[in-house]
Amino acid sequence: MSFKSLKIGKHTIEKPIVQGGMGVGISWDGLAGNVSKEGGLGVISAVGTGYYENKIYSNKLVSGRPLSEANFYSPEALKKIIKNARKICEDKPLAVNILYAMNDYGRVVKDACAAGADIIITGAGLPTNMPEFTEGFPDVALIPIVSSPKALKIICKRWQKRYNRLPDAVIVEGPKSGGHQGFTYEQCKLDENQLENIVGPVAQEAANWGNIPVIAAGGVWNKDDIELMISLGASGVQMGTRFIGTFECDAHENFKNVLINAKKDDIKLMASPVGYPAQGVVTNLTHLIDKREGPSIKCISNCVAPCNRGEEAKEVGFCIADRLSDAYQGNLETGLFFSGTNGYKLDKIISVKELMDKLIFGE
Repeated sequence: MSFKSLKIGKHTIEKPIVQGGMGVGISWDGLAGNVSKEGGLGVISAVGTGYYENKIYSNKLVSGRPLSEANFYSPEALKKIIKNARKICEDKPLAVNILYAMNDYGRVVKDACAAGADIIITGAGLPTNMPEFTEGFPDVALIPIVSSPKALKIICKRWQKRYNRLPDAVIVEGPKSGGHQGFTYEQCKLDENQLENIVGPVAQEAANWGNIPVIAAGGVWNKDDIELMISLGASGVQMGTRFIGTFECDAHENFKNVLINAKKDDIKLMASPVGYPAQGVVTNLTHLIDKREGPSIKCISNCVAPCNRGEEAKEVGFCIADRLSDAYQGNLETGLFFSGTNGYKLDKIISVKELMDKLIFGE
């Protein structure tokens, strides 16, 4: 099968592969810029930008960490990341992933648009007011992430009524993705919620609103998987974990090695301060949390609203902002290493160009 290009709003993605937005610091300028350069859609994560270039963009630090959401989601750093990605991909489409659950969501969307993002992607919640923050940027395409046709229907109804617009594409994410899930623990295991079983129903709902392009995510690994998703009604796919195994990925070498050394049984769902389970690699941190011996929880960065200023972090035993940033800095003792269920399949580091060729032409 030869793949068609992916049209998202006014933007054309030559190869229908969207690189998943991974934070803290896994997909910044290096990875996103190169994916776009090679014809996919590179996606910058807006999470934890205060850590970019050794935290020089954080105006205030406490214990070496960005103080409050104003510094954790640094507008200066996001602008620099987008600028540096542009040096790599030039005028090819570039996206920014912005979690709906983050504190300062609206401000960060505006920051991304002002800095030159072509596309905004939002999950981790139902972004019913997403268009509100992109007024003045009519060419910026909007992509919500959903896990059911019902969620897409709610978003489309609300957007049409309030803003007289619809999503330019939608990502449907199954429970094999890395990081936070759109399902409870129990729901993650149900057949009915597996990606191959929700792509079709979401595509049918998307057709009701003018054939919104559907992008399938969560466990997509190779050309066969891409062909399967397209046969089920998707126009493209999103892949995150596999891109960690590239030279250009912004992740620390230790992060890449955690995945390369991981076995299938090492990748599990775990509790998270966000309120939904997250998928990652069992490491030293996991064992510390199980024994309630993890690092102290101070809520310095106030990253996500559901955590309630650290209250939920204390319930589950770790601060997600601090532990993800430790992973970005390569700390094997206290880092939290997110991965999709297929992360154990990574066995070597290759270039983004080589990976894109494998995905388009086969292994």
